Amino acid sequence: MASWRELAIEAGMQLFKASGAHRLAAPFTSGLGAILMFHRVRPERGEAFAPNAGLEITPQFLDATLTHLAARGYDILSLDAALDVLRAHAAPKHPFVVLTFDDGYRDLVEHALPVLERHRAPFTAYVTSGFADQTARLWWLEMEEALRRQSRVDTVVEGRRIARNCATAQEKRDAFGDIYWAIRDGGEAQLLDVVARLAAAAGLDSHALTAETCLDWSGIAALARHELATIGAHSVTHARLAKLDAADARREMAESRDAIAHHTGIAPKHFCYPVGDPTSAGAREFALAAELGFDSAVTTRPGMIFPEHRDYLHALPRLSVNGKHQSLAALDILLSGAPFAVMNRGRRVTA
Repeated sequence: MASWRELAIEAGMQLFKASGAHRLAAPFTSGLGAILMFHRVRPERGEAFAPNAGLEITPQFLDATLTHLAARGYDILSLDAALDVLRAHAAPKHPFVVLTFDDGYRDLVEHALPVLERHRAPFTAYVTSGFADQTARLWWLEMEEALRRQSRVDTVVEGRRIARNCATAQEKRDAFGDIYWAIRDGGEAQLLDVVARLAAAAGLDSHALTAETCLDWSGIAALARHELATIGAHSVTHARLAKLDAADARREMAESRDAIAHHTGIAPKHFCYPVGDPTSAGAREFALAAELGFDSAVTTRPGMIFPEHRDYLHALPRLSVNGKHQSLAALDILLSGAPFAVMNRGRRVTA
């Protein structure tokens, strides 16, 4: 079940693809460049039920993306270098992109890093410290695995009973969408409780799933030593910070930074808001990131980077490169900035 936003984005992508209007708009809407957002990079699995497939691309598509960016004259900059461009008050010679990878998945090292090394492409890995020490939960993957193992699901979200057959892939997709959007509207405690009950019913070990999926501290420390890598903080538990009180939100941000500094010897200068949409990170969180001394912080609000963003370094937009639009044609539409000029009603900054 797609959200209205996902349906609107898909309709817009098809319109630009058919009309080519993004090419005409690009000189006015593409800005200085973009921060690209990736999550998982791993080979195609070909599974009929894969509700989180939108969060992953193949190594082949990552390679094609980096080749295409070079052919189009983009500079691939580290996040620090991109911030220097913003602060310079001068237009860069070439448009730039910054590569960012969220959460700290093992496949960043196993599948993405060899591609990044071939292209000599710097990148930022935003690490959720609770995933590294296996105390936090990948609830969206838990829910996927729990439904994969069951032929029927029966749960309650805020007094609403959701009982669904989920024997077929389509039934599983429908059940996942129904439960997902029901829990996304509520608080963090309820979300984790609902998914924990689903996982328990399926006999799923949540912490083992985290250990299997994410880099541990030794892996993150090794990555931090890589010449192409910058390690950023991504909270302790991947909680939607705007759903927490101010003290807890601040703790999530500060403790993730401190844990990374302890295990790698390098204090991260950059932060990434979990989930990162307007319901998960807003003015309070932007102020907290600045107060805690981060040089920058990124959202998942879609948009290009414009000179005006030098005054909003703790509310930077990103472009999602994901499995739903795994094509170079779609990448060109995104990099034109045209969809976001429409979506944001001409506003360059949406913080």
